[in-house]
Order: sequence, then structure tokens, then C-alpha cells
Amino acid sequence: MIFQFPALLSALICLPLVWWLLRATPPRPRTQSFPPIAFLRRLKPRQTEAARSPLWLLLLRLFAAGLLIVGFARPFIPGSREQARTAGPVLLVMDDGMFSAADWTERLATAQTIVDDAEHSKSELLLLGTAPQADAPPTATLQPAAIVRQMLNSRHPAPWPANRAQTASQLRQLPAIHFARIVYLADAIAQSGDTAFAQALHERGTVQEIRFAPQASIALVPVPPTGNGVMARLIALQMPQPRLVHVAARATDGGTLAVIPVTIPANATQADVRVDLPITVRNRVDTLSVQGVASAATTVLLDENTRLRPVGLLSNGGADTPLIGSIFYLRRALAPLSDLHEGPLEALLNHPLSVLIAPDGTLASAQNQKSVLDWVKNGGTLIRFAGPALAGSQHDADSPASMAEATPSLLPVPLLDGARQLGGSMTWGTPQHLAPFDQTSPFRGLTIPPDVTVSRQVLASPSANLGAHVWARLADGTPLVTHAELGKGEVILFHVSSTADWSNLPLSGLFVAMLQRLSDHANGLNIPASHMLLSPAITLDGEGIAGPPPPTARGIEGEAFATTAVSPEHPPGLYGPTDGRKALNAATGLGNLQPAAAVGTLTNAAGQRPDVPLGRYCLLGALLLLLLDGLSVGLMRTGKLPIRSNIQHQKGALLLVLLATLFATVLPAHAQAQAPSGDSPAPAAALETRLGYIVTGHDDVDEASRLGLQGLSDFVNARTSAVMGHPDAVHPGTDDLSYYPLLYWPITADATTSPAMTAALNSFMAHGGILLIDTQGQDGSTGPSDAAFTADAPGTSAALRRVTAGLVVPPLVVMTDHHLLAHTFYLLHDFPGRYAGQPIWVAKEGDAENDDVSPVIIGGADWAHAWAVDSAGNTPFAVIPGGSDQRLQAYRFGLNTVIYALTGSYKADQVHVPMLLKRLEDKP
Repeated sequence: MIFQFPALLSALICLPLVWWLLRATPPRPRTQSFPPIAFLRRLKPRQTEAARSPLWLLLLRLFAAGLLIVGFARPFIPGSREQARTAGPVLLVMDDGMFSAADWTERLATAQTIVDDAEHSKSELLLLGTAPQADAPPTATLQPAAIVRQMLNSRHPAPWPANRAQTASQLRQLPAIHFARIVYLADAIAQSGDTAFAQALHERGTVQEIRFAPQASIALVPVPPTGNGVMARLIALQMPQPRLVHVAARATDGGTLAVIPVTIPANATQADVRVDLPITVRNRVDTLSVQGVASAATTVLLDENTRLRPVGLLSNGGADTPLIGSIFYLRRALAPLSDLHEGPLEALLNHPLSVLIAPDGTLASAQNQKSVLDWVKNGGTLIRFAGPALAGSQHDADSPASMAEATPSLLPVPLLDGARQLGGSMTWGTPQHLAPFDQTSPFRGLTIPPDVTVSRQVLASPSANLGAHVWARLADGTPLVTHAELGKGEVILFHVSSTADWSNLPLSGLFVAMLQRLSDHANGLNIPASHMLLSPAITLDGEGIAGPPPPTARGIEGEAFATTAVSPEHPPGLYGPTDGRKALNAATGLGNLQPAAAVGTLTNAAGQRPDVPLGRYCLLGALLLLLLDGLSVGLMRTGKLPIRSNIQHQKGALLLVLLATLFATVLPAHAQAQAPSGDSPAPAAALETRLGYIVTGHDDVDEASRLGLQGLSDFVNARTSAVMGHPDAVHPGTDDLSYYPLLYWPITADATTSPAMTAALNSFMAHGGILLIDTQGQDGSTGPSDAAFTADAPGTSAALRRVTAGLVVPPLVVMTDHHLLAHTFYLLHDFPGRYAGQPIWVAKEGDAENDDVSPVIIGGADWAHAWAVDSAGNTPFAVIPGGSDQRLQAYRFGLNTVIYALTGSYKADQVHVPMLLKRLEDKP
């Protein structure tokens, strides 16, 4: 044991004085009956003398005083070190970027060890982080260890990469200080400024580099949408053995839609994440994250541009000749970007389509035109392409350019007969280039390749409002793409063919981008203008948790969004309006990860363990002894504890005091030294309020119960003044249930009880505890039901009757929104969990004991799965029928239940407030 302030131990010489002061104790009151007045005559006053304190009481007080002195001397058990303590300034440099979040707790523990060393050697420290900070500039002065410890406790990993080149510049600007010790906590990922950073560190002294587990160095990079199901790519450091990584695909409400196992082969640095889900389910995926590695680098946000929209490609049934077929280029342009359906019109209209594409000649029949006309009027978007068939048909050039007259032929504008030839041996003209797109066009912002030309087109009939229907033009001003609204839908016409005969546009990447923009436009997405500022809407922190943007976040211009890297001003997240948000991800544009070269003497964090403080336990032991002293004095004054006792009793009392002191001081310190994680010999539920769940023996059910009660405890802590700890797994009949205000009991089909378990639960409910019994769904085997989840809990009805057979349960009724449980905190009208619409049974009011508080609550909403929150802060189980509102209501019901268990009927009068106010109004 080492004392941080050994000079305070000199106060132990005062213990003899304490002995002398504590020897005297007032005499014990003498019991005296009160006879008649004759007794008063015989009563003679006499002087009382103080008696000596018992030996055991003196020793108890001396132990208490000694523990106070030792506690204020701040003793501690030294932790393990890779390097001996050295006196002098210490420089602590931390990689606190997005690759440090996965093992951030271990990094902080290692950093605290270094701060402890500096504090013991009376040295000052300088703390530098390599990730840029936007809220405050980094400090460049030496600080005491206490200040640095506070700085570490308030520090969090950044959701952007470290910038060691900037840190090297900061090091060179520091005053001329030679540090006695330099410790660098590295993330082992190579950067371009590593050489300058290493040189700047070596200029200040000898460097010790501590590296953490390389398995945490992993990132998830978004990829453009493809038809093969690949939605992201894993990149990691090269390892000699294969690694299995699980990627979770989650929806907006936090429900997990799929968990994809991805294997990174040995000596490989990349692996594709392939999400094999139906298109409708895949389009609900909003977030991809690596399970077990909570970081912004392992979280990918998906925006509307990643959705695969259902697109129908109309064909006439003939063979599609490669390179010259009418749908050859369309198929290759649309397949990677959409859910492409191809076939005749009757088959396509049977699918829910957002866009229908009709090449030239596919809408020749009147029946097809009528069917497509009705489909467009109901909200569909038709994209047509010109060609020889459309150019050869008769168009009324003199008809007005109003939509009402253009609809019979499904054209956005009237056309002139024939086609305009812009190049060839028989014409004077040359092929025309494309003009820049207008800001009102959905194609705005797209780059036009200089080699894209048009050699033939169909011309629109000139009219006064023709310009309002044009989205793309040629350099000579003639329309290339026109549009018009038709009912609830829209008709769009490319004035060139879908093949390379009339234009080389289908051969370019611009053609793919234009079709993608039209698909987004058909689905109501807003394409921001290039100069439009996209404000941050939702951002990620360093651990990949979504939340409101920080005050330092700034907007990004639409034209610069694709080239913007994450930074303190532009954290990863979603930017822009609701109908046109874009995702900026932390790992976008990140290449292969390479291991960084060692900066100094390379070590790891395995040998770094912080000191174990013992002063708090000494002070706690002294407090307990002083309380015992006060209790003993009170008992002696009442005569229940004799002052003088025989020597055997004094020895026994002395032995008990010594054992109590040993148990209160030495044993906790020894347990703390053996288990630095902070385990306490006292039950955790006795030190803080905790919820409990009854173990069922099914790992999946018990894990869901643990995650659910943890999520509920966090929700209660965030919204009330109650402070809830981590939930505990309990075994009734074995564990002491008196510490828990509420027990959650999920019922499985094979659930059984024992007499000891039943007796323990009856005692728990009789002494004020509340038992929340959940059958986890409706038992479909008990009878017919209209619920969609009737078969989710087969056999639980019989199991419920079996396990509650010996419980003392009062008469039950179906709970309504008038019950006290619906008003304890939130005013609730329904009480869903993972499932909605399930009845809840509570004790009938007026019949229940314990101040009219129901000792048992029975339902089948499966609340634990709705409350569950995993280690990454996500909700792994979807709610049915779904939606964030249902999950929020489930949390609110859980909070009401916790408050109900903690306060009982305390808030019962609030239910009658309207009646009381009404009576007050009626008084004259």
C-alpha cells in the first residue's frame, strides 16, 4: 500500500488523546418507581460521577478515528505499469478520431494510468488530441493532473479522422519544453502526415507508443446502389486470419431488418456487404452498422438516392438485338439503379411501378394507349422515346399546345411531322451539342460531356408556352426533353431514340444520370440546386449515435456536397430538406487501411492498469463505525445495553468489532484490488435502484429481457429524476427479491415453478413488490384471433395458468386509461409493446392490498423486445405493426410502470383533480 499524503499519518499520535477524551460516558439512567409523598421525604440528593466507557466502545472509537486519518491520507494499491514513474513534464497524445471509438473506454483507462503516474510524481501534463476540435482550441500549457483527469472524463471520440499533420504543427508551436515522458495512444492507421508527426514528437523527448487491438480498426464504406444487392463495403487492416463481421441493417424506427454475416478473408482488406432482401424491404433500410464496433466509421446512413425504385420497361415482345435494340441501352442504364421489370404492358401494370418507360413503337395500339393513359392519370410517370415510328405518325401541328389536346396521343407537347436531320451527306447542318440545363430542370447540376451530340430529333410544334414544358435543349434551342402533367401523373418525352442511331447520348454516363434524376423526380424527391445550402438535419457522434447537429455544424452547398469530407464543421449525417436529404458518411472516399509505422517504443495496453484507491473505503468504514458508536451509546442510555459487563462479554464484543472493521475496510479493498472493474461485496441492487427479470433458461429470451430493462432504465433516467442502475437477472427462491421494486417475468411455453419460487414471489408481492408478467404475444393455440401475431407465443396460456397456480393473486380486471397506472407520469390511452392492442390485467381497485396498488400486472404485449437497446444504442427488434410512435408509447408505459412501482398510490389524487376542482367551483 502506498499513501499519496503520508504526512497526514502523523495524526495517529493523537490517538492517546482521543482515548482520554472518550473514556468518560454519562451514567446509565436509573429506573425509579414513583411512590407516594413519603418517597419524596426519603429521597436524598447525591452527586453522580461519570463511569468509564467499556473497552470495546473505546476501541471502536479509536478504530473510527484511525480510519479517518488513514482515509484522508489517500492510500492506494499501485497498478501495473510498463514503464517506471519519472519526475518531470509529461506529454500525452491521443488519437481521438473515429477509429478510436471502438475501444474508447480502454483508451481512457490507459490515459488515466498515465495521469496517476504524473500525479504521484508531482508532475504536470500536456494533453493533445489528434482529431480536430471545433468547440475550443487545444490547450498548449502544462496542467496539473487533476485538471487533465477532468479533461479526459469530458472527452469523447470525434466522428471524423485524426489529423496528425495538424498535431505536428501544434507541437512545433509549443514552448521549448523537454518532456520527461511522452506517451502516444495510437489507432495504428497510417496517414499522410505521419512522418512529420513522428519527427515532431521525437524533438520533444523519448516516445512510448501504446497500440490497441487492431481488430477494432474497421470501417464501413457506402457504395452506389447496384442490382446485385451490394450496399456497402467493409475495409479493415490486413490480418493473417479470416474475420467474421456482422452488419445490421436497420429501419428508421430502429428495428433490425437483417443481420448480414460478412467474412473478411485472410490477408484481405475489403469485403462486400450484400443485403439479400426483397426490394420493398431493402428500401426501408436507413442505416448499416457493424455490430460490436460502435463508431461513426462503422455506420453508414442511406438517403433516398440509394433506394431501388420499381421501373417498368415496355417491350414489344421481339428479340432485343445487342447494341441496336430499342431497350438494350435502357436495360443497362436502369438495371443497377432500379428494381427493373421488363415485359408487355399487361404484365407491367400488374406491378406497383413508379415509372414506365416506353421506347419507340411500343404504344402503337389504341388499347395500350388507353391503359397507359388511365395509369398516368392515377399518378404514374411515363417516359417515352422518339424514333422512326413516332416521327412517321401524323401529328396535328396546328393544335394548341395545351395538355388537354395532347393527351390523346400521350405526348407532352404537339409534334411536327417527320424528323429533323442534323448531320449527314444530304444536309448542311452538323450534329448539335446539348445546352446547359436550366435551374428549374430536374437535370440541373449534371455535367454535360462535350462529346455528346444529337444528329436527329423530332421537333415540337412552336407555341407560346412551349418553354414551360422543356427540361433539356440542344445548343440551337430546340427541345431535347419535354414534359407535361396529366391528371395526377406526368408524361416525359425524349425527342431522340433510345438507341445510338439518332444520338450518342445513350452511350454516355449522362444518360444514366438523367434517368436516375427522372426516377427520383417521379417519387417526389427534391433535387437541390447547385448553389442551395444543405443544412445539417441529423448528425452522428463519434460512437455512431444519431442526434441533433452540434452548434458548430455548418451547411454544405449542393455542388460541393460530393467532394466534402467530414470535419468539425461538416460532421457525418443527413443534410438538406426532408424531401431531398443527402447522406454524408464518415468513411466515404476512404481507401484501403494501412498500418502506421511505429513512432516510438511500441507497447500495448495489456500491461496498463490504473491505481486502486483505498481512501474511500477507509472513510466508509469510519462512517459505519461512528454510526455503530452512536447506536451503542443510545442503547446504553436506555438501559438495553449494560455499561459494565464481564470480561468474556467484553472479549466477544471486541472480537465482533474487529471482525466488522475488517469486513468494512480490508475485504472491500482486497476485492477492489483483485477485481479493478469495481465489483462490490454488497449486492448491487442494495446500493442503487435496479429492475430485475426472472431467468427463464432460454438465452434469447433472457438476453431480450436484459436489453429491454436496460433500455427502459435509460429512458427513465433521461426523463425523470429517478436514477436506475443496470438490470439484474434473478432466480426467485435463491436470490433476495426485497431489493427490487419491479420484477419482469417473460412466460415461455415450458415455464415451471417450484414451491420455493412460488413462496418467494408471494413474499415479494406481499411486501410491496410488483410482478409484471408478460406472455410475449397472444397464444394462437387457445382459439381463433384476428391478430397477425397469434402464433408468436404458442403454449403460453397453459404455462401462465401453471406458474400462477400457487401465487396469491387478487381478483383481476382489464386495465383502462382510467387506472392509476395510466396517469403516474404520462397520460396514456393505450399500452403497446412489441405488439399493439393486447389487454392488460391488473388487480381490481378496492380489493388490492398494499395501499390499493396492484401487486401483479399481466399482459402479452412483449414489452421487453420493444424496450430493448443493444450495446450500439440501437433497438434490435422491430415493433408490430411498427412505427416509432408505437415504440415511444411502449417506453412511456414502462416509465409509468416504474413510477407506479416506486411511488405506489402517491399520485392517485391526481386522478381526482378534475372532480375536486369542480367541487371548488360549485361552492358559493
